Amino acid sequence: MRRLLAISLVAALPLSTMTAAHAQEPGDRQQAFAAAAEEFQVPESVLLGVSYLESRWDGHAGQPSGDAGFGPMHLTDAAAFTGSNHHHEGSEDARGDESRPLPVTSPPAPADIPASLRTMEKAAELTGETRERLRTDPAANIRGGAALLADHQKSLGAPLSDDPAEWYGAVAKYSGAEEAGAAKFFADEVYATIRQGVQRTTDDGHRVSLPAVPDLGKIERWLEKLKLRPTRTDGVECPASVSCEWIPAAYEQLPNDDYGHYDLANRPVSQKIDYIIIHDMEGYFLPSIRLNQDPNYGASWQYSIRSSDGHIAQHIKAKDIGWQAGNWYVNAKSIGLEHEGFLAEGGTWYTEAMYRSSARLVRYLAQRFDVPLDRAHILGHDNVPGTLPSTVQDMHEDPGPFWDWTHYFQLLGAPLHQVGGPGSGAIMIKPDFATNKPYFYGCDRANPSADCPPLSAHTVWLRTEPREDAPLVKDIGKHPTGESLYSVYDHSARASTGQRFAVADRQGDWTAIWYLGQKAWFHNPADAPTAVPSKGLVVTPKPGKATVPVYGRAYPEQEAYPEGVPYQAVTPLQYTFSAGEKYTLGGPAATEYYRAVTYDLADHQVVRGKTKYLQIQFGHRVMYVKADDVLVMPSG
Repeated sequence: MRRLLAISLVAALPLSTMTAAHAQEPGDRQQAFAAAAEEFQVPESVLLGVSYLESRWDGHAGQPSGDAGFGPMHLTDAAAFTGSNHHHEGSEDARGDESRPLPVTSPPAPADIPASLRTMEKAAELTGETRERLRTDPAANIRGGAALLADHQKSLGAPLSDDPAEWYGAVAKYSGAEEAGAAKFFADEVYATIRQGVQRTTDDGHRVSLPAVPDLGKIERWLEKLKLRPTRTDGVECPASVSCEWIPAAYEQLPNDDYGHYDLANRPVSQKIDYIIIHDMEGYFLPSIRLNQDPNYGASWQYSIRSSDGHIAQHIKAKDIGWQAGNWYVNAKSIGLEHEGFLAEGGTWYTEAMYRSSARLVRYLAQRFDVPLDRAHILGHDNVPGTLPSTVQDMHEDPGPFWDWTHYFQLLGAPLHQVGGPGSGAIMIKPDFATNKPYFYGCDRANPSADCPPLSAHTVWLRTEPREDAPLVKDIGKHPTGESLYSVYDHSARASTGQRFAVADRQGDWTAIWYLGQKAWFHNPADAPTAVPSKGLVVTPKPGKATVPVYGRAYPEQEAYPEGVPYQAVTPLQYTFSAGEKYTLGGPAATEYYRAVTYDLADHQVVRGKTKYLQIQFGHRVMYVKADDVLVMPSG
């Protein structure tokens, strides 16, 4: 289990509570919305719309969200919990460049708990429900949300009207936002959902429908009565369709020729941006932003995204380089997005409002910088390779197995599709997120060895043989002398949604892929597939080569370095890529090293080499091979 440094606010409920929550699931979810709407005189469409933007009506087995929100109405109860920020865990250097001394990471200051993270207190007061029931009973939770909406309406002096248009201000207030733009964004998203209508089956099997109201209006004067502060939009690089403000990261000269805590650059003129990295904060929005404002803190990122309403704060211009991915090669060619939340301890799901806002931002950035919308370029932090054999073990695991990549790519407008037939030489991992609930342990900090409740996840387990009781495949980088773990924090033997792999074998309901130099088997029955056929290019060692090295970065050859710029060794990682194995090609990788070890941009320099590299999906993380070492061929 990772070492955690508490900075604020949330941890998971005891496992017994979470398991009981799943067992106590009441009857019809649709009826619960109707009954609560009638009881508190809230239009049912408004109640359904708010809930959809928070949870998509899911119960999440009683588990809290990334910002301590529970149940279909995302009632927040952070007061009793503590949490952490992932840049404090393990020994990963977020900058990932050994040519500069490891940045000093200062401990974060404690943060007050904002009212937006304590809505369950008010809901309990308004309904008479206990916090326990509001957390674990979806019907009680829906009552609590309806009571809050009605209370917000009354506080504005607005009528408890049957007309949804009159509830625009109350919906905006439900977001918890303190910024006018953020509150308006949330309310507009809710009203757009009501106009369009939606229906789906929840994670626990309830069919819920919100009929379309295409002529729905909104009375915006109620929003003005909230008297929220203006959003600071000066210079933000965000699409117009989201709420986004500028909260700059610190950039400051420090004693002893040190500086913090990002690097100036001139991208994409100096270097192309090839990746967008998806993180979770392992912490909360405001405390994490404060870290980004501290020049002594040894990590930084371009954007932070809030859970409850999808509000975005930009900290670093896209042209400059954040210290975020733990790999300097990737940092220099990527933009980092931190999402409020936790991989597991304290939160195992992400709100729809955050997914939507994040997807719009990523699509905007991808179009602006020509980043492909695929899982070879839209990476989780957990997909970024270590730079050297010594750094592999401490690379981070976020956003974790509970991030819904299928839904995210749908929102990106780039849905993950089958390409090819049953005999294709490559596959894309794509289990059904709602029903794919693999075994994990480690979701409960109080009992870290306890089983997690059954939770929707985007991963499949990989085994040494085609049977359920076979051992997991090994990752010698993550566990040099040990076995892979079923821990929610260990991705050593997991493949994730959207990742493409070359097929190594098939037996009945089992498919084998090439993975970290091994044949890795996963259950893939025809009646409930966990992968779909895929086409594309794969690489394999050239004839005569028994093995070829794999790398965590694509740095130039020594001859490319000018005088005054120290050579950065290109050291193979500890894995073996042997003859006969195949790995899917993600594309060419630019042979570049960005030398930036001083405060002054004038001293920075891009070194480019002639060696050609290719990016491959070698395991859970992407890696690189030299083009001269491999053959490129169609996967079929």
